[in-house]
Amino acid sequence: MNTNTEKLWATVSEGYQVLLRAEAEIVLPEGKDYTFWGKGVSQGHSDAIRRIAGVKNAKQYTIPVESALDSVRAGKNPELTTRQKHTRECFVVLEEGATEADKARVEKEIKEMPNYFADYDTTVNFISEEELLKNHSGIPHGGFVFRTGKTGWDNEFDNVIEYSLKLDSNPAFTSSVIVAYARAVCRMNSEGMTGCKTVFDVPPAYLTSMSAEEIRAHLL
Repeated sequence: MNTNTEKLWATVSEGYQVLLRAEAEIVLPEGKDYTFWGKGVSQGHSDAIRRIAGVKNAKQYTIPVESALDSVRAGKNPELTTRQKHTRECFVVLEEGATEADKARVEKEIKEMPNYFADYDTTVNFISEEELLKNHSGIPHGGFVFRTGKTGWDNEFDNVIEYSLKLDSNPAFTSSVIVAYARAVCRMNSEGMTGCKTVFDVPPAYLTSMSAEEIRAHLL
């Protein structure tokens, strides 16, 4: 998989998440947003490990910190650092003939890698290629999007909106999102709409394969 494809998937997935956040903020304008990723494979982080000298293959999992999730769900509105929200777990296959010194160097490079691992509590596991293929060949992912906020005349009521995803295959799910927006683009273009659009500019009715009559019959 090339870097441009990974960037496209990341952009579409992020856009979908942003759309969920926007809908929640519309309902709860006075509040806070929280986003947690995982547990799942981060393709970009896995690729960053594979670029380290001496690494043959690798998979990296992003894992939400359960205590942080519990705090948000309880409506405590915590201020969370990057390290407090997620941990990272790496499974690494080294090139044949690697020594203990190679293991120590690779682990150090991973944990100190800026923009990827330095800001997280990171665990590095060295395994065989057979184990990687057997237990870590998929690309699952998931996540949680929260909006907490107040309602009521005197803001006396607490509210928590939570969306969650649990995906066996992140790329397969993202391809479904791409198809939905491609369908919308075709419909919008057929009506004479052109130019750059974001996910906020696309009406939900353009995304579905249902007709207007079917939407009213089955979704309203």
